[in-house]
Amino acid sequence: MFINLPPVTQRLIIANVVVFLLTMALGNSVVVPFALWPIGPQFAPWQLVTYAFLHGSVMHLVLNMFALGMFGSDLERVWGPRRYLIYYGVSVLAAALMQLAVGLLSGANYPTIGASGGVFGLLLAFALYFPRRTVMLILPPIPMPAWLFATLYGALELFLGVTGTEAGVAHFAHLGGMLGGYVLILIWRSHRGPFARR
Repeated sequence: MFINLPPVTQRLIIANVVVFLLTMALGNSVVVPFALWPIGPQFAPWQLVTYAFLHGSVMHLVLNMFALGMFGSDLERVWGPRRYLIYYGVSVLAAALMQLAVGLLSGANYPTIGASGGVFGLLLAFALYFPRRTVMLILPPIPMPAWLFATLYGALELFLGVTGTEAGVAHFAHLGGMLGGYVLILIWRSHRGPFARR
């Protein structure tokens, strides 16, 4: 299955796995400087990107990489490698900016790691480009069209973020990834070119 993934999706997954292995070997010397810290003495500009390659556990990594492959592959085939990488990068950046804004408002002082912001951007795009494609939940195993899956997941993230449920998960970063991706798609659709078709 992995060898059938398009090249950028493959390389993103490989990069995440390599960084995870480095994290396991070197520990906090990798996490502390490259995780996304709130605005303050530990924040650095490169963290707006590097946080998305760090993961806190094998399960965290596996779930994000599974979703990256599932949603990203078809999008890369539609957009091509360059546009796909730009979209993923914008989603990661938008997620980081949203998390920083929430951190400023809430006074939270903990770092953020994980590719979820970029993955949620891919989920949003997948639902827009393939709205009737069936997506299967893992638990419980319920099939549903992609547009409904993305809508319900986005609504759940908003609810969990507003209520503070499931602490330690960056719900607003997930929403930021979706929002950033949506804005970029709107920009692309407003211009003539391959993105005006959909």
